[in-house]
Amino acid sequence: MKQIIIISGKGGTGKTVMTAALAYLADNKVLADCDVDAADLHILLSPTIEEQHLFKGGLQAFIDKSVCLRCGRCRQYCRFDAIDSDFSVDEATCEGCGLCKLVCPMDAVSMKDNISGEWFVSSTRYGKMVHARLGIAEENSGKLVSLVRKKAKQLAEEENCDWVIIDGPPGIGCPVIASLSGVDYALIVTEPTLSGLHDADRVIKLARHFGVTTGVVINKYDLNIDMARKIEEYCHNNGIQLLGKIAFEEAVVNAVVSEKTVMEIPGLRAADEIARIWDKIKRELLN
Repeated sequence: MKQIIIISGKGGTGKTVMTAALAYLADNKVLADCDVDAADLHILLSPTIEEQHLFKGGLQAFIDKSVCLRCGRCRQYCRFDAIDSDFSVDEATCEGCGLCKLVCPMDAVSMKDNISGEWFVSSTRYGKMVHARLGIAEENSGKLVSLVRKKAKQLAEEENCDWVIIDGPPGIGCPVIASLSGVDYALIVTEPTLSGLHDADRVIKLARHFGVTTGVVINKYDLNIDMARKIEEYCHNNGIQLLGKIAFEEAVVNAVVSEKTVMEIPGLRAADEIARIWDKIKRELLN
């Protein structure tokens, strides 16, 4: 079983469109949407939820007012100002550090599990998918990403699948690290802009830190030929495989609006190029 992640150093480069296309092309796979802060793979694949679970990410302080002496020690020591004058805890501000519980002389503070999101196992027209939704203003997205990946890998092993196709989050932060570590291949989707090259460089360096083989795809390359050429030069100078270049097509936008993958729209040049990209990845991983 091989795990492939599709990532980008910045948002909006087209990685989810690419992931959905690979979901169409790959046989015997499990899908995972690890962009838990702003998941959108489900928009293209219209999953039917089979399992739904709560995600407990960290702890939340709770003050029992029937025991509390209102001495103010918890408010004095809380550096996040999460406890108001009525000695109620602001859930959006509390970091769950537990210091208020430590300093309370009456043991009026308890730490409870914080429900910060949900995760799902669903069926799609292209197989099983594990995905999640992080709550508004909640943290610990890296932990939720790890949970999604763990479940996707477990499903793939149980069903003897050949591939785990992962739609990763943008950037280089904790969720990306949780998505990237331990995969077999990172497909990096960039766009022909200066910020696209800069952020692709950062995520490529991150992938190399974890020893992950990378390949680059330039999406909408024909919107800025000169910048696309600079990205090609960057790949050549750094020993990175340029897997392909996808031209801009308005029909791709229409496919997304219609909740379809580009592979389901007849006559798209993008579909032909992505098929060639997938063949290159398979040769890289299976030879």
